[in-house]
Amino acid sequence: MDWGMKNRISRIIKKDGHTVMLAVDHGYFMGPTTGLEKLDDIVKPLLPHADVLMPTRGALRNYIPPDTDIPICLRVSGGTSILNKTNLLHEGIIVSMEDALRLNVSAVAFSILVGQPFERDTLLAFTKIIDEANRFGIPVLAVTAVGRGLGKDAKYLSLASRMAAELGASIVKTYYCEDFEKVVETCPVPIVIAGGKKIPEKDALQMAYDALQAGAIGVDMGRNIFQSSNPVAMIKAVKTIVHKNVTPKEAYELFKSSKK
Repeated sequence: MDWGMKNRISRIIKKDGHTVMLAVDHGYFMGPTTGLEKLDDIVKPLLPHADVLMPTRGALRNYIPPDTDIPICLRVSGGTSILNKTNLLHEGIIVSMEDALRLNVSAVAFSILVGQPFERDTLLAFTKIIDEANRFGIPVLAVTAVGRGLGKDAKYLSLASRMAAELGASIVKTYYCEDFEKVVETCPVPIVIAGGKKIPEKDALQMAYDALQAGAIGVDMGRNIFQSSNPVAMIKAVKTIVHKNVTPKEAYELFKSSKK
């Protein structure tokens, strides 16, 4: 691993070995999803509390001030919308590495889907992105998903995570599940958990805590932060779990007090 790659990873994963990533890339397939209708209004107050921002290039150029001092993990896969239920996440490359470099990113994110007829398409496009990114010392975050009906099962999430790492991912993003330790133990690169759909704040904090205890290095949360009743209070609470190892109860009390 060269100096540039190490430097970029060190900006994403902090000195304590953990990270709080803020995912706001949903618009690339969901459009103006709830909470991100006016992306800049919701995201700007959150930036001081996030370790990493994960946007699309359009969101980055149009909504995020260029003097913002935060590492960027740029979404570089896409090609389907939420309306395409049959082939959702049948994604290809949507950003060139030259444009990613122009945007001065610290990493790029690409979704793979394992357990669907088109899994080969996403995996081959993923390896192409890895080859291109590695030429310039840019780490790749693999966003893993499994086919319909497989659910959040350690067996299948472990398969997808291990495949992503074997194909060259520097970091893996996957869902938290029962027996999550097995997913972490069989993946040779750091894992962050996806926040997934909006759930009650107390439950989201518990999930973050449990994932950290099972070996995840952090979270890449979106809807459970920007759709919260108080997004700033929520990201502060998540950050205390990730970086200060507070209990979910303590974090929830912080959320409630900050909310007031």
